[in-house]
Amino acid sequence: MLTKQRDLRTGRSVWQGERPPRFPRHGITGDTQSDVVVIGAGISGAMQADALSAAGFDVLVVDRRGPVRGSTPASTALLQYEIDQPLTKLTRQIGEEAAIRAWRRSRLAVDGLAARMKALSSAPVIRRDSLYLAGNVLDATGLAREGEARRHAGLETALLDAAALKERFGIDRDAALLGYDNLEADPVALATGFLRAAISRGARLAWPVEIVDLDAKPRSVSLRTREGYRISCRHLVFATGYELPFGQMPKGHEVLSTWALATAPQKRSLWPRCCFIWEASDPYLYMRTTPDGRIICGGEDEDFVDEDKRDALMGEKTKAIQRKLGKLLPGISTEADYTWTGTFGASTTGLPTIGKMPDLRNCWAVMGFGGNGITYSRIGAEIICSGLLGKGDPDAELYAFRN
Repeated sequence: MLTKQRDLRTGRSVWQGERPPRFPRHGITGDTQSDVVVIGAGISGAMQADALSAAGFDVLVVDRRGPVRGSTPASTALLQYEIDQPLTKLTRQIGEEAAIRAWRRSRLAVDGLAARMKALSSAPVIRRDSLYLAGNVLDATGLAREGEARRHAGLETALLDAAALKERFGIDRDAALLGYDNLEADPVALATGFLRAAISRGARLAWPVEIVDLDAKPRSVSLRTREGYRISCRHLVFATGYELPFGQMPKGHEVLSTWALATAPQKRSLWPRCCFIWEASDPYLYMRTTPDGRIICGGEDEDFVDEDKRDALMGEKTKAIQRKLGKLLPGISTEADYTWTGTFGASTTGLPTIGKMPDLRNCWAVMGFGGNGITYSRIGAEIICSGLLGKGDPDAELYAFRN
């Protein structure tokens, strides 16, 4: 197989509560060609198709399941610039200059994504602040240092002590950092909007199509479908999420399991400003709200990918999340209307792998998203589009494949 096939999610997420988006079903029924083939029609593939078609490329998107049917519906869609790896820790790993660039690029990506959403009118643009609570990774003293590092990088951040945190948000923790202007979204609606924008410019979407072989040549790539048809293209982009090309894990990455729930609507019980809340802990709890007043809460991550084992823990993990949620916010209901579990990628630095694939000419990939999946999807679209246009990207080396 060209990509490692996984059972990416189980259960029903809140984004699947209504009728799924409809796209005409078109397979590949003969040999064809395109400037760029994008494998994967989730949020990453949709952003690639939008960016590349807007740049004038003839784009063909293929997916073995169908559009927006892989990991995208399992996303909790906290579109944050704050990287999983704190800036102070990332500085020790890759140096201050590179760490600051990575954090600033995520800030730019969130703002760019908001602007693109507004331009396309594909989904409402809802800005949310984020509250980062002291935990077992960064205590109150560590959060103070982290806040200083972020402000030094030009990222506005406020440090709240225990008294201020209790007064403003009703939360009992030693300290928290308050960041500003992240994005809240419905990931299914977001991906659908980007795909439709690309299609309106002439991009093609083919599904169900499974690519089983490729031949990367000096100036082109030749693909073969399961039915034996050939697809010729100048460039190939893997946007297959956690179904890794050839099953190969990029250096410094791993695939994990996670669990999430969405409560019943409870607008009157929600916390002030409905900011994102997450912890400086490992594993960390994270939560957001929805426009109809639900709380989406996730966490309890485990470093294994066995789907049967993951699914068997659904009940136990849901109860654990409910206990933590109820302890943190005693005034809310933890009754779950939706529960789901899924597979996701993480890295030791919190950064993804984006760029040209080693030893495969004209092949590119976006892999290893961590907790900033959609933010990194945006960065991936920017870097790969610039690369295919021959312009390059000033931050490309931050995310390049490592040997």
